[in-house]
Amino acid sequence: MPEAAKSNSESQKKLYHDMLLIRRFEERAGQLYGMGLIGGFCHLYIGQEAVVVGLMGAAKEGDQQITAYRDHGHMLAQGIDPKSVMAELTGRSTGLSRGKGGSMHMFSAEKKFYGGHGIVGAQVPIGTGLAFANKYRGSDAVTLTYFGDGAANQGQVYESFNMAELWKLPVIYVIENNQYAMGTSVARSSAETDFSKRGLSFNIPGMQVDGMDVEAVQAAGEEAMAWCRAGKGPIILEMKTYRYRGHSMSDPAKYRTREEVTEVREKRDPIDHFGKKLIERGVVNEDDLKQMDAQVKAQVVAAAEFATESPEPGLAELYTDIYA
Repeated sequence: MPEAAKSNSESQKKLYHDMLLIRRFEERAGQLYGMGLIGGFCHLYIGQEAVVVGLMGAAKEGDQQITAYRDHGHMLAQGIDPKSVMAELTGRSTGLSRGKGGSMHMFSAEKKFYGGHGIVGAQVPIGTGLAFANKYRGSDAVTLTYFGDGAANQGQVYESFNMAELWKLPVIYVIENNQYAMGTSVARSSAETDFSKRGLSFNIPGMQVDGMDVEAVQAAGEEAMAWCRAGKGPIILEMKTYRYRGHSMSDPAKYRTREEVTEVREKRDPIDHFGKKLIERGVVNEDDLKQMDAQVKAQVVAAAEFATESPEPGLAELYTDIYA
């Protein structure tokens, strides 16, 4: 097999693996939450895996990510150790934020991941600031700033858009449109439901992308990255995606029918569909996918064991990482 084809098949397998890792990790997190081992809020990324995995497939070393509170998947896609992520979810001292950030406030400066943020839309001006720093320093890094369809109606988002376009900042605004802001459908909460148009009054271009197709996401990501690195300023990517679970673990999701969720799972699931494509292309066979699933499950079980066996933070941690 020529090197280029081999490399391409490896990158395709990596896309599949990374989506599968997020899916299995989030399923396990849901189980641990049910057992009382994860406290507070917990927002799962199940169904939306293709968005962050596709964009990470287009990113390069040094690019940054910042997102909201549905952040576990973003960290895993960036290559952060599942053990550290699970330990943070369970509030253990071995977690990324030493057990004090929990599900919504993880952070890794080393991996250029600037947090999950609990306040709706709060990460958008911060992501814009990261992009300003990149431009100021003469770096060619791009900041991926993720937010949802609900956060897209926040005022600070539009202040950020205006500033980013004025200063031609290298930021990609990724709107993860999973159709429901908490429990309110896009049709009921947004006067303009095409979120790729949200930057038009600021002269920011936008693209609508099938967020359930990892290769479509990667292709759009590559185009957006090239736009930013060429000094053309910000760009908006609206990812049309879908979450299978409730807004958070405490949401019974009664605002939509079971049939709606089942239809998306059966017809548009990002992992199943990409797996079928890889089989059709001869990149893998059924046994390869089963083996990959077994390896990923073992990795997630190991992460859960590491987390539950790790100590909770000591009382002295109450007085660290505070301003005064």
